[in-house]
This record gives sequence, C-alpha cells and structure tokens, in this order.
Amino acid sequence: MTFKNIGHRLAILLYVIFALFPLYWLLKISVTPNKLLYSEGVRLWPSEFTWRNFELVMTQSEFPLFFANSLTVSFSTAILTTLIATGAGYAFSRFSFKGKVVISAILLITQMFPLVMVLAPIYKIMAPIGLTNSLLGLVLIYTAFNVPFATFLMQSFFDGIPQDLEESAMVEGCTRFGALRRVIVPLTLPGMAATLGFVFTAAWSELLFALMLISDNKVSTFPVGLLNFVSKFAVEWGQMMAAGVMALIPACLFFAFIQRYLVQGLTAGAVKG
Repeated sequence: MTFKNIGHRLAILLYVIFALFPLYWLLKISVTPNKLLYSEGVRLWPSEFTWRNFELVMTQSEFPLFFANSLTVSFSTAILTTLIATGAGYAFSRFSFKGKVVISAILLITQMFPLVMVLAPIYKIMAPIGLTNSLLGLVLIYTAFNVPFATFLMQSFFDGIPQDLEESAMVEGCTRFGALRRVIVPLTLPGMAATLGFVFTAAWSELLFALMLISDNKVSTFPVGLLNFVSKFAVEWGQMMAAGVMALIPACLFFAFIQRYLVQGLTAGAVKG
C-alpha cells in the first residue's frame, strides 16, 4: 500500500468521524441521566446509562403524535411529488412544445429565492382557504417546492434512456403510454427511488413552513414538536436528544429499503445516452 493510498483512506476516515460525531453525541446525551449532563463535564460516554429519557418521550409527551404526523406528511409528499415529477420529466425529455424553455426557466427561477421571502405571501394565500393547521396544507406546500428540482432530476434519468426503446415498443404495437408503462418506467425505477428519497428527506426535516403554518399540537410535525422540550426556564436536553434519535429511525429504514435503487438512480442520472 502506497503512501498516497494511506493518505486517501485516512482522509476518508477523518471525514466519516467528522460526519458521524454529531450523531454519536446525540445518542450519548439521550442515554445520559439529567443529573449528569452538567455535573459530569465533557465525557465521551456517561458514567451512568439510562433509558429514562426515551420512556418519558414515549409516555409523557406528544412526540408519538408528532412522529405519526411527520410520517403522513413525508410519505404523502414524496409519493405525490415523484408522480408529478415523473410525468413532467418525461414530457420535458421527450417532447418539444411551445413555451418549453420558458417553463423550464420559471421552474429554475423558483429554486433561486430564499424560502423566507415567500413565507408571508404563502400564509396570506392559505389562511383564507383553511389550509393552515392542516397536514394537507403542508403536503401541498412541500410538493409545490420540491416538484421543480424533482422534475429536473427525473428529466435527467429519462434523457439517459435511448428513445429507440420506446420506438421499438411502439413498432411492436404499443401505444406511447403502453411503451412508457411497460418499458420506460421499469428502467427509471432507480431514478424514481432517488427522487423519492430526496423528497422524503426534505419533507421529513422541514421546519420553516411547519412552524409558520401549524400552531395546533394535534397536527404538528416532529421538527416543530422538538421545540416543546424547550421551556421558559429550562431545556430538556435528554428528552430532546432521545426524540431526535427516534426521529432518525424512519429515515434510516426508508433509505435501507430503497438503497439498491437509490445508488443505481444517482449514477444513472449522471450519464446520458
């Protein structure tokens, strides 16, 4: 093994440690008794171990409700956005139509503005039609803001599939929709999985819109619910970290389930032809 290879592996190892250390610290604080959080100082592992914080989060807080709300919003947003982006991406990839360049430019421009700029207008639009304090309102907003990027992502996947495959299927008697359903969609499943994963993660961790549109705990998502552990006179660090650890579980399981398709999709979208 050369010195260059050792340097590369050492750099990768340092990066992995740097990336995972906050997650380790999250877990460490979640299993540390509250009495030791300030008295023990900085330690890599607490001298005492407890599951009390997890128990309190599950039995004496509304976190299970926030958790269920986040799952509902994230899965709904991911599925709806992926379906819309798949159709739009296919249209941009395969058809030439009037206004195509303008529409693409508008979609691109929507990604350039800070979200803070549109908070007030969106609230003014959604409040009169009853979509504040509503999971449906969050799903619609998340979908609207994720569709442009997801469309470009899906377009890149469709661009990487030769049109000859569709033409051959149509020569054999398939309609365009039949060729899309039987030939193209199976080939783009990795791309759809990559899009699904990206949108799910974005919706799962979003705080700004959820904080602005939701004021009722019954429909709060978990990022907003974490703020309940911050009171006027104290911060329940142990319970907050325990809730954070549990919030990682769905995302980890989701990505473990789609990992095979996700890796294929991210590499396939980078190659055209």
